[in-house]
Amino acid sequence: MVWTAAEIPDLSGKTAIVTGANSGIGMIAAGELARRGATTVLACRDTAKGEAARSRMLAAGPKGSIEVRRLDLADLSSVREFAATVESDVDILLNNAGVMALPYRKTVDGFEMQFGTNHLGHFALTGLLLPRLRGRVVTVSSLMHVGGRMRFDDLNAERGYQRWSAYSQSKLANLLFAYELEHRAGGRLTSVAAHPGYSSTNLQKAGPRMAGNKLAELGQTAFNALFAQSAERGALPLLFAATVPGLPGGSYVGPDGPFEVWGYPTIVNSSPASKDEAAAARLWEISEQLTNVSYSFAD
Repeated sequence: MVWTAAEIPDLSGKTAIVTGANSGIGMIAAGELARRGATTVLACRDTAKGEAARSRMLAAGPKGSIEVRRLDLADLSSVREFAATVESDVDILLNNAGVMALPYRKTVDGFEMQFGTNHLGHFALTGLLLPRLRGRVVTVSSLMHVGGRMRFDDLNAERGYQRWSAYSQSKLANLLFAYELEHRAGGRLTSVAAHPGYSSTNLQKAGPRMAGNKLAELGQTAFNALFAQSAERGALPLLFAATVPGLPGGSYVGPDGPFEVWGYPTIVNSSPASKDEAAAARLWEISEQLTNVSYSFAD
């Protein structure tokens, strides 16, 4: 059965938070959630871009309200400030925002940018929102997680930095977190993960742009045009993971096409490394220490 956004159930009365909702698959996913009735918060680092995205969503006549709030996942003080503004229960938390294959950078708190943003920022956000979470947490990973390994002795790449290795590590961390969250939550919430396959967004061009490599940026644009699926198609696994009734906790959703590069959403498998329970527990403990965010699942 082909699943499309038309299958999303009515979400009236529900609240959704989508990180990185000002562009790409995050913007598409947030717009669909609002169109189906969810009160939707666009959690964006750049609020001007968030407002522009909101205007585009409003033009589609959503059933739910849309609000823009500032969230910089590369700054834990911003994560805390954002979480403090959330006063209602949250039915869907879509941990979508991310950076990819950047030149070496550090977050405000001194973490390698990809690990700090893609994993630690979302780890802290989810933990700070935990008292409000009443439904489903979706963490977005990537096909690139397959090549990842957790360098626990050098998580911040201080002994050597390779941008794609760092990205793969951060995406592996996303899956370890999603699975461990489901394990620890004990039914209090549902934690699942998703990946968009290879979808055409600004994400692929950000690294070359930051490095000042215009030729690589143009090359990536051309490659996307030839081989990538649309952002609309790439958002479907995220929406499936966020809204399909009865989806089992610990599920991983991706495209159903060859090598999961494109297609319609279905439950897929992930690498053996992503299911390493000892690594997941170790990452969790380290993440609590680095972010100073401790999870408590007591009612």
